[in-house]
Amino acid sequence: MIKNVIFDIGNVLMEYRWAEALEDTGISKEIANDIWSEMFDDELWVMHDAGTASVYDLIEQFGARFPKYADNIKEFLIHGERMNLPRPEVWEKVHTLKQLGYGIYLLSNYSEYLFKIHMKEALFMNDIDGKLVSYEVNQVKPDRDIYETLIEMYSLDPKECIFLDDRKENTDTAKALGIDSITIESREHINSVLEDLIKERS
Repeated sequence: MIKNVIFDIGNVLMEYRWAEALEDTGISKEIANDIWSEMFDDELWVMHDAGTASVYDLIEQFGARFPKYADNIKEFLIHGERMNLPRPEVWEKVHTLKQLGYGIYLLSNYSEYLFKIHMKEALFMNDIDGKLVSYEVNQVKPDRDIYETLIEMYSLDPKECIFLDDRKENTDTAKALGIDSITIESREHINSVLEDLIKERS
C-alpha cells in the first residue's frame, strides 16, 4: 500500500523554461538552446546542484567558455526567477493527497541559490512532510546515496513509497532500492498519475 509520495520538482511539480530564459537576454533561440544544453550537461552544473559550486562559479566559467555571450549568461543566472513556471493544478492535487493522508516528500537536485528563488511562491511547500535537496547534503540523483539519506532521515519504508521524477536514470535508482517509481513524461502525465493516487483513497 502506498503511503508516501516522493516528488522531484523540475518538470514534475514545476515547469522550467531554461533555454527560453536565456533567449530573453537577447540571443537567438538556436544559440540559447546550444548554450543551455552544454551548461546543463556539464559537470559544473552537477556541482552547483550538489552545493560545491556557486552561481558565481557558473558565471565565471561559462562566461569564459562563451565570451561573446558572457553578459547574457550572467543575466540568465542572476535572474533565476525567470526560469520557472508554476503548475497550479498539480499543486492543488498535492494538497488533496495531503488531505487524504499521504505523506508528501521532496527529493530534488537543486542549488541553494535557485531553490530559494523558485520556492518563494510554491504553494506545495505548505503540504510537505519532509524534503531532501541535493545542495543540503552534497549528494545528487541518480546516486543511490541521496535516496538512502532520505529514507533514513524520515524512517520511510521503500515498499510504502512511490517516487515521481522526469528522468529515467533517477527512477531506475529508486526502483533498485525497492521504491515504486514512475518516470513523468509531461504535465498531462503527472496530473493523470496524481488523479489515480487520489482515486485510491477517495
